[in-house]
Amino acid sequence: MGIVAELPRAVRNVWSVSFGRGLESYQPAPSTTVYDGAHRHLKRYDRATSATGNPVLLVPPLAVTTACFDLRPGQSLVRFLLEQGRQPYVIDYGEFGYADRDLGLEDWTDDILPEAIARVSEEHDGRGVDIIGWSLGGVLALLTAASHADLPIASITCLAAPIDQARTAFLIPLRLVSKVTGGREMALATKIMGGIPQEFVRLGFRIQAIDRELAKPMYLARNAFDTEALAKMEATDRFMASMPGYPGRSYWQIYRSLVLRNELASGSIRLRSDLVIELSKVTCRVLLAGSRSDVVVPAASVRRGLDVLPNAEVEFVEVSGGHLGLVSAADTTWPAIEEFLSR
Repeated sequence: MGIVAELPRAVRNVWSVSFGRGLESYQPAPSTTVYDGAHRHLKRYDRATSATGNPVLLVPPLAVTTACFDLRPGQSLVRFLLEQGRQPYVIDYGEFGYADRDLGLEDWTDDILPEAIARVSEEHDGRGVDIIGWSLGGVLALLTAASHADLPIASITCLAAPIDQARTAFLIPLRLVSKVTGGREMALATKIMGGIPQEFVRLGFRIQAIDRELAKPMYLARNAFDTEALAKMEATDRFMASMPGYPGRSYWQIYRSLVLRNELASGSIRLRSDLVIELSKVTCRVLLAGSRSDVVVPAASVRRGLDVLPNAEVEFVEVSGGHLGLVSAADTTWPAIEEFLSR
């Protein structure tokens, strides 16, 4: 009798997430702009009381929105940090177009991120900044710290940072093909298009999570009565549908140096013929967090950082969730972050 009574709600749930306007609209945590420039919109999340500890700068990877840290209430690292009494900030890169085709990773490591770190520190009377980076965002934070020893960086937390790409199974075919082609097909494609368009990025993320996509109909049927579970699924779908593209030069650097040559696994990366960044120059505290169920960046890929950061105080923690899910893993990732920052 209870199931029959709840059936209309279940039908509305499934219709809303499949064909309707959704179960809930996106309501990001309130924030205030600190400064806004080209691909460098720094936002401070609003809090009603004074913060404790170091300020926290959230660093997303390229080709995603800052919603990765704030999917929805209950799936928001931002709101968790606020609840812990911390003051989080986030750097938003915005959209990329053909005019941005020459932006390279060094634009982030030498300009965008150093400026954000310095400004956050200035807002807190010169305190050190705790950085939390997801995926490539964690790598960018490490490369920035290695390039600029004078920056006020107190610690870096890397969530699913791709250190050793040889550990990522779905990249093996690309690496095998590149032994024949040298990656010339990707170099040509990014040059012609000026980057990777947002439609390709969104499709690529769904292909990487193909098991989730194939299981979605069964998940909908199994959780038709569970509004909260469907709202979480909807938040992930909304995030994946909003991904911007990659600037051409940055994507080629990622593809060549991180994927094909797997340079970070040996402790350095060459961004230009005259620019090599060595991870041995990172000296701050570092927390590496990875998940075995993450098929995009497996835990073993992240754990490699223990070997290539010899002069940093490094620790590794295994958390739960997929590549995006581990960012909002309230039972494993969030407590690990808070324990690390509290020390």
